[in-house]
This record gives sequence, C-alpha cells and structure tokens, in this order.
Amino acid sequence: MFLHFRSNLFLIVLCITLIQCNSHLPKNPKIAIAGLAIESSTFSPAKTEADAFLAREGDAVFDYYPFLKQDSPQRQAANWAPTLRGHALPGGIVTRKAYDSLVGKTLAMLKKELPLDGLFFDIHGAMSVEGIDDPEGDFIQKIRSIIGAETLISTSMDLHGNVSKRLAENTDLITCYRMAPHEDALESKQRAVDNLLERLISGKGRPKFKAWIPIPILLPGEKTSTRIDPGKSLYAKVHPMTEKKGVIDAAIWVGYAWADEPRNHAVVMVTGDNKKEVSESAESLAKDFWDARNEFKFVAPTATLETSLSYALKSKEKPYIISDMGDNPTAGGAGDVTWTLRELLNNKAFKKDSGPELIYASIPGPEMIKSALKVGVNNKVIAKVGAEVDNRFAPPILLEGIVEAIHQGDIHAETEVVVKVGSIRVIVTKKRKPYHREKDFTQLGLNPKGADILVVKIGYLVPELYNIRGDWIMALTPGGVDQDLTRLGYKRIKRPMFPLDKNMDNVDLNTRFIKASNAL
Repeated sequence: MFLHFRSNLFLIVLCITLIQCNSHLPKNPKIAIAGLAIESSTFSPAKTEADAFLAREGDAVFDYYPFLKQDSPQRQAANWAPTLRGHALPGGIVTRKAYDSLVGKTLAMLKKELPLDGLFFDIHGAMSVEGIDDPEGDFIQKIRSIIGAETLISTSMDLHGNVSKRLAENTDLITCYRMAPHEDALESKQRAVDNLLERLISGKGRPKFKAWIPIPILLPGEKTSTRIDPGKSLYAKVHPMTEKKGVIDAAIWVGYAWADEPRNHAVVMVTGDNKKEVSESAESLAKDFWDARNEFKFVAPTATLETSLSYALKSKEKPYIISDMGDNPTAGGAGDVTWTLRELLNNKAFKKDSGPELIYASIPGPEMIKSALKVGVNNKVIAKVGAEVDNRFAPPILLEGIVEAIHQGDIHAETEVVVKVGSIRVIVTKKRKPYHREKDFTQLGLNPKGADILVVKIGYLVPELYNIRGDWIMALTPGGVDQDLTRLGYKRIKRPMFPLDKNMDNVDLNTRFIKASNAL
C-alpha cells in the first residue's frame, strides 16, 4: 500500500524539480481545500447545528493534515488556498440553516481565491440535511458553479459515505478509506491530494474514464469491518487494482445504513485513462462484493443487554467491554438514550458499593453537571440525566450518587462528571461525547483497564479500546442507529435492497461510465 504513496511522492518531487529548473513550465498549481464531514442518522430525533462542525478556516485548516505541514513535499508542490473545513461528531440531521450558512461561507471564500487549478474536497459522504437529498452532491454542484468546470476536484471520503451519480459526475478524482476502523483516514486523504497533485503537475489533467457501479447492498459498519472476512479480503483487493497501468484509483463504499435516502447503498468507483482496465477493475470489485453479501456478520459476538451482562458478570477477563450499539454517537445516535443505563441501575449485581466495578460512558446531563459543579467532588448529588433529545425508549433518569471527579474544557463534552451509584461509575457530560481513548477515562481518574465491566456507546471498538479489552460483546440495544435494520422503517431507499430483500435476481453490476465534470 505504501509503495504507491512513495511512488506518487517521487513523481511530485520530480515534477517540482522540473518546474524549478525549467522556467517555461507552469508555476505551482493553485489548490483550494473545502469540505464538511458528518454522519447523520435520519432515524434519530436529534438535529445538528452549525457549531457542531467545529469549522476551521484559512490556514487553520492545515491542522487537519500532517502531510500538508509547512515543509512537506505536498505543501511545497502547490499554492494552497484553504477555505473552510468542518468535521462534526456523527449525529442527527443537519438543519437547513446550518447547512446554508456553512456552504454559503465556503462559496464566498472560494470566490475570493479564483482562479483555481484544483480543489481538495474533504467530506464524509453521509450528511443528511433538512429538505435536501444528497447534500454532498448539492454541495459539490454549488462549488462547480463558482470554480467552473475546468478546475480539477479530488474528493476524499469515508467508506461509510454514499456516492450519488451527481457527486461522481462533478468530481474528477475520488477515493475513500480502505479500513474499518479507519486507521488509514489520513493516508486516504493524502492519497486524494497526491493524485490531484500528480495529475495537475504532470499535465495529464482529469482522468479519461470514471466507472461507477451502484450495488444494492446496505449493511451497518459493524458487519463490514475490515478486521475480519469477508470485509478484510474484499478491501485487500482494492489496492492491486490501482497498480494496473491506466488506473489511478479504486474504491469501495459500504454506504450509510441509518439514513433513508435513495443514494444510500454500496458503490464501487474506479478512475483512470485505460477504459478496459477501469471497467474490468470496477466490475470485478462489484462482483466480489455482491458474491460475498451473505458472508457479512458482526465483527464481535452480539446479544441482548441482559445476556451480555450475564456473560460479563461471569467473565474473569478485565475489562469486559459491552458496546451499547443502538445509541452509538459515532454512528449518528443522539447519545442520550437512557434505556441501557436504566437497566444497569436496576440490576441487583451493582446495587452495593462492593459490587463489580462498572464504568458507563456516557450520558449527557446538563442539569446534573450544574448540580455537581455546585456541590463539588466527594459530595452527594441528585439530578436528571439523559433523554432530552431521544426519549422514545426510556425517560430521563433521576440519578443520585457521589461526585467522584469533575473535568472541564473538553472539546466535545465541555464538562464531564463521574457520579458513583452503587458499584457503577456513570460519566455524565454537558454535551454528548464518545469515549474511545484511554485518556478519555484516565483524565477523569478512572482506570478502564482495571474495571470489571466497561460499557461504551460505541459499535465496533476503535483501536485503543480494542487493544485493552479483556473480552467484548456488542449489545443489541435500541436507538437511532439500531443494528436491526428491519426495525428502522425505511421508506425512501431504492428497493430491492439486500439484506432487506433477500431474494434478488438480475442485479446489474455492469460499469456505468460517468461523464467528465467538464462535459456535463
């Protein structure tokens, strides 16, 4: 995988040298950076406002990309014009006001940077917006109306994003992550930039061919992890396709299962200059994905919460991690469903202070935060937590316990409080926050490695949690990102769709050649 990057970097450095030594060659290309990234569940009542995107503007955008630091080959190879790039925690549908504000500001900044040779479009691909189908397609089309058809756009995406035909048409180069969990996120973004630089500096320009194949599969990320087969073997086939002569990049998108839009389904795209190789590579990957559809399974054992707790209480492995999946904020859940916490607090095993140590991460409770700050550490507190956003499955909980820790200044939670109830330590936050790093716990004085049971609102475990687990199970709990897709009530996705429709015949996995952006 890394050989490809070294090869691209060599070409970029070579091109820079040629430009410096030959004054008649064109100067460094001018490239803008823009993008909005979020996963939005339309099955959650939560809504996402503009401030959730933590948008950076101008030179602050470079902080997202280590490969664009001041002295990097990529930074030196172009005149960069970073505009606005925002990244929000996954959540509910984005309000129209927020979308219009962020997109409007981006377009205004792009106007000031014209003319442009290229644009690095850094998105997730699963944003939903009030009143707009296919927001990323809408966004890139609006960008095209400003920068024109000749500017090359290279798009980087999450493999859980969605690639509509409109998005495929308006971008020239496109790629996505090849690992889930996304340990190759920065690597993939660098690939998108390297591809753009190589095509601009070499003068090759936009690829001659873009193959796009929609696949009628919609699966949750917890069933398509690249840690295990068939996801592992399927994604291992992507890079070899890019080594074919005449192929620039190849990518497989799983799609996003918790939004109800026609574009939500799997996609394969391959770009390049050799029509035969581009088409055959795309069709091969699409066929392999389709043929493996019945083999996808959860990346870890799954069970009801009751069964999961019974396993955890019997286990000698520490920590025994239970994923509270239905309200996973890293997949778009509201993060404040109290159903699981209610069941834990009612469980006799944790009623006494001497019971098994269980850490619960986490539940938003602004009222509790206010009360805890008032009484201070080591004092008794009582206040409501949770269910302010999503109360469909359980009401707010009146939590009574001892304040063990207070931490302020977190970028997501703002303020965090540990409240001990029996043998349960509940992390309460002012704003929702996923807990996926060991530091998230240790800064609160908690030792996740030493706990008997660790319950987190996450699906498949990110690397840090995965590496400290003693054992692990994923609990099938309710929420806006319910893993039982049949319970969600889709109305707008294209049907038939696997696995909702098991018996599907005559699936068309032939290449659709997409028009070039300057031929629309």
